[in-house]
Amino acid sequence: MQELTHYINGEHVKGTSGRFADVFNPATGEVQAKVPLANTAELEKAVEIAAAAQPAWAAVNPQRRARVMMRFVALLNRDMDKLAEALSREHGKTLPDAAGDVQRGLEVVEYCIGAPQMLKGDYTDSAGPGIDMYSMRQALGVTAGITPFNFPAMIPMWMFAPAIVCGNAFILKPSERDPSVPLMLAELMEEAGLPKGILQVVNGDKEAVDAILYNDTIQSIGFVGSTPIAEYIYGTGCSQGKRVQCFGGAKNHMIIMPDADMDQAADALLGAGYGAAGERCMAISVAVPVGDETADRLIEKLAPKVEALKVGPYTSGNDVDYGPVVTGAAKENILNLVESGVKDGAKLVVDGRDFSLQGYEDGFFVGAHLFDHVTTDMDIYKKEIFGPVLSTVRAQSYEEAIGMAMDHEYGNGTAIFTRDGDTARDFANRINIGMVGINVPIPVPLAYHTFGGWKKSVFGDLNQHGPDAFKFYTRTKTVTSRWPSGIKEGGEFSIPVME
Repeated sequence: MQELTHYINGEHVKGTSGRFADVFNPATGEVQAKVPLANTAELEKAVEIAAAAQPAWAAVNPQRRARVMMRFVALLNRDMDKLAEALSREHGKTLPDAAGDVQRGLEVVEYCIGAPQMLKGDYTDSAGPGIDMYSMRQALGVTAGITPFNFPAMIPMWMFAPAIVCGNAFILKPSERDPSVPLMLAELMEEAGLPKGILQVVNGDKEAVDAILYNDTIQSIGFVGSTPIAEYIYGTGCSQGKRVQCFGGAKNHMIIMPDADMDQAADALLGAGYGAAGERCMAISVAVPVGDETADRLIEKLAPKVEALKVGPYTSGNDVDYGPVVTGAAKENILNLVESGVKDGAKLVVDGRDFSLQGYEDGFFVGAHLFDHVTTDMDIYKKEIFGPVLSTVRAQSYEEAIGMAMDHEYGNGTAIFTRDGDTARDFANRINIGMVGINVPIPVPLAYHTFGGWKKSVFGDLNQHGPDAFKFYTRTKTVTSRWPSGIKEGGEFSIPVME
């Protein structure tokens, strides 16, 4: 049995807490490794090392820090296949999807190469008689990130790349379900030239999370996961005086107007609803066709496509559509929600409850499910399922359809499929959701824009990546300067004002 490690001060370090978590092969259901779960003392040691290393790194000029990111990009491309295979082995994603996970993180690293431009301050000459004023962005110090299982490459890079290029040290607490890729990324960062101690990986569970929250040295925390935990981390972290951004759950609606290209809409729902076994915070889990005729046409197009989906392990080749979910508990939760939908009266058009893959009967595979006639009071509508389950909720008008998305507690992503520009423009302007797709089912912004939802999908005032990342991982300092030759005799006892 492989025993994984932490990565502290440039070395793989065995855990000392005596506690471990199992790392499964989701395709077989077998335990393939165990990962150490850090105690508070282990986390604090990593923070101590990071705090000692960070000032020298912050003193490196931004261009040289950016060159580390340039070399890191080259190494990610070199090891893309290796990273994707390790990711698929622990998460269950298909290899093309795993490579996409790495690629979307890589794109944020590419954006961070522009740090010298993003970190420039402002300068005002002669703000007053003989007075100059300038502002500068400075690193926070030691920062931390708590990342989820569903994107073990992308989301860590979304956090640590901007944090580090801004001059911070970073403590990464990845998901204990698939920790190998984060460890590999830390190795590659140091191969790219990052000093030891600037990026450290500490595996753990709630004890490690609480140690991060209550550590006085850590200045900021990023989190992606479920809404209840996001609320806990945000509330606790803010009460400890930290800068915190937390991204929670989602229930993404896709509205299909009567004038939409129905083949295009069905194909979009197929990929957006079932890709990665539905384990994406931007997955479309609710289809909202407007009008019964539209709904009937959509189901007619969609049902045979869903029935034809190929489910299997990543080792079966690139024609597999999706793999297993991450754990047996996740599978059980998905199937329980499916049963609740049937019990509540939704029509199960495609029933994947009896799905079993020959030779992988103990794996965490879940068949594709397609519901019709779902209503907004059902649990399968209200809750985030995080599995290959698509619910169709019929709306009788555009206003009813947009109202469903706007009334839901989550506001991560949404989409509309239509040929009408006025409808699309109205939708984009009115919808109270952070990321909007127009004939685009998964509207994840590119690296130079920001990623973030609204409502209970986000806690904090700054989004991930793009310009917001450089704001989140720096503080602004403003200097007012006057040299002795311009100083008048005598003190001033009233507040300075412009003359």
